[in-house]
Amino acid sequence: MTASTERFVAWVRGAAPYIHAFRGRTFVLAFGGEVAAGARAQSLAYDCNLLAALGIRLVLVHGARPQIEAELARRGLEPRYHNGLRVTDGEALECVKAAMAVTRLEVEALLSQGLPNTPMAGSYMRVTGGNFITARPVGVVDGVDYQYTGAVRKIIAEEINADLDQQNVVLISPMGVSPAGEIFNLSMEEVAEAVAVAVKAEKLIYLCDAPGLLDADQRLIDSVTADEAERMFNAGEGLTEDLDLYLPCAIRAVRGGVSRVHLIDHDKDGGLLLEFFTHAGVGTVVSRDPLFRLRDATFEDVGALGALISPMEADGTLVRRGRELLEQEIDRFSVVEHDGVLVGCAALYPFSDERAAELACLAVTPAYRRAGLGDQLLRRIEQRARTQRFERLFVLTTRTAHWFRERGFSEIGPEALPQKKRELYNYQRRSKVFVKQL
Repeated sequence: MTASTERFVAWVRGAAPYIHAFRGRTFVLAFGGEVAAGARAQSLAYDCNLLAALGIRLVLVHGARPQIEAELARRGLEPRYHNGLRVTDGEALECVKAAMAVTRLEVEALLSQGLPNTPMAGSYMRVTGGNFITARPVGVVDGVDYQYTGAVRKIIAEEINADLDQQNVVLISPMGVSPAGEIFNLSMEEVAEAVAVAVKAEKLIYLCDAPGLLDADQRLIDSVTADEAERMFNAGEGLTEDLDLYLPCAIRAVRGGVSRVHLIDHDKDGGLLLEFFTHAGVGTVVSRDPLFRLRDATFEDVGALGALISPMEADGTLVRRGRELLEQEIDRFSVVEHDGVLVGCAALYPFSDERAAELACLAVTPAYRRAGLGDQLLRRIEQRARTQRFERLFVLTTRTAHWFRERGFSEIGPEALPQKKRELYNYQRRSKVFVKQL
């Protein structure tokens, strides 16, 4: 098997849990008019086709800001904004309707083509739409009358879900109608937020002008809670034009019941696939609670636990454990999972007669070794040891001596191990022994 073949097989196996988890779930994908008319539009259509083929229920919400600007310019009209929101008078509304209609047709054409000679040859997507949005006027704000600029009053979720149940892809333009029959121009990001909350979407995705949220050193922040994102927004940290619009919607969406909101670079080819079907992802995930969850292992974790530690057993980092032994000792393990996938573990073995315990099998999958999961697992094991009134925690290691030294462990000789452990010490392996007083 060639190296490229091995990488492909590893990728498919790694993606399998996500494919299983996402089948039948609803994703709402929001993108601006620059994406619909950009160089990546065709690739985006391919990827949406693939997501639908995998059984994901797709709702697409498109914008048309640059198309509206172009239509205004063509008619010799000046765009008007107040606090970042378009003021839509009667003439501007005609431009909005024209631009939205053309953009929607272009997006439908991309999604509905037979896709000959493409990665999705032979597939077909049924694209539907409808009057799913009831709107109301924004009204007068700071003395400015927004006229035909509106806000979402209600999303008719049952109609959207009925279309999704028929395996259709739902395409929504950000326009709404009032009960009186007036047409209103809505913001794409707020429509996407409202739709995602109404249909109880698993994910809301914004394609934006940045890789995601960046820290002070311009490094990508993989995940952030709604509270952390709100603090960053209020401080104006790392906000681009798109993020300034999308981040408040993302925060409200997760607080409104959407499981995850993803901020992905619209210029990243294959960004949707990389974000959803690889461990590391490529954007920022906003969630109500932290994505990483520490808990005690259960019998159902045995298979995933074996898959996690087997590469480190193969290279000699960990002592080999068979499935039968894992089943017998599963109650000794703590695990950390990310989006339902097991990405780290550690075990606590007691030596009660000597008031000591062993930290063993501390492992984190490579993609998450910079996420601080090792420290979280160590703190959990230390807490479990203290709860059981152990006085010392020791560990045997061949590869990570410096890591334990940095966390308060001191090196000792094998002769200082508890007697039962000392009798099992493998002098051929020559593991270094460290201890930490609790």
